[in-house]
Amino acid sequence: MSKWIAIVEDEPDVSHLISYHLQKNGFKTREFKTAESLLEILPYEVPSLIILDLMLPDIDGLEICKRLKSDEKTCRIPIIIVTAKDEESDKIVGLELGADDYITKPFSPNELVARVKAVLRRAFTPQLSNKVIKVGEDLIIDSEAHKVLVGGKPVELTATEFKLLKTLAEKKGRIFERDKLLDLIWGVDKAIIDRTVDVHIKNLREKLGKAGKLIKTVRGIGYKIEEE
Repeated sequence: MSKWIAIVEDEPDVSHLISYHLQKNGFKTREFKTAESLLEILPYEVPSLIILDLMLPDIDGLEICKRLKSDEKTCRIPIIIVTAKDEESDKIVGLELGADDYITKPFSPNELVARVKAVLRRAFTPQLSNKVIKVGEDLIIDSEAHKVLVGGKPVELTATEFKLLKTLAEKKGRIFERDKLLDLIWGVDKAIIDRTVDVHIKNLREKLGKAGKLIKTVRGIGYKIEEE
């Protein structure tokens, strides 16, 4: 991936503010006033991260998030949603569609920069282990190649989903409390809402298909991976 950040925001003042503070922290940025202008360049140039406003003049930001995360060529691009909507339901929908983080307007520029750094760190931290983890008959997690196979077929996961699945699979049978998973996967940089882990587990189960049943809910505590 190229080392630049796409800012998709139709309010010039907000877009320039985000760009200024990211550049001040060493990032290269490009500003886009519409979703279409971003989509036009993606076949040729891919950003390291997308900062995406929900209220755009041409295409709804959630629809763009859904498109990018469902496309094999763009699903691994981290997305931070920036929205004026403060309702938890909007944040949940964004996470369900695959967004890696969100921030609500008005926001602190320093907080935004911290979120960008945290998301990039999660997305591009090299996998130190080169082992292949097998769970049950169908699920294979290749840490070195950063691939997941179910029944021999590849499954496209976001960087956060992959890290969450790998964390559970490395300790088969161990129950991970939600707070522990939040610390391990998102760290202290994440502005937490209670359902963050639940949403990502739901997405994982859906993407893994028949292997999704290997992820068990331990009511009132958290989650574990256990072979049938």
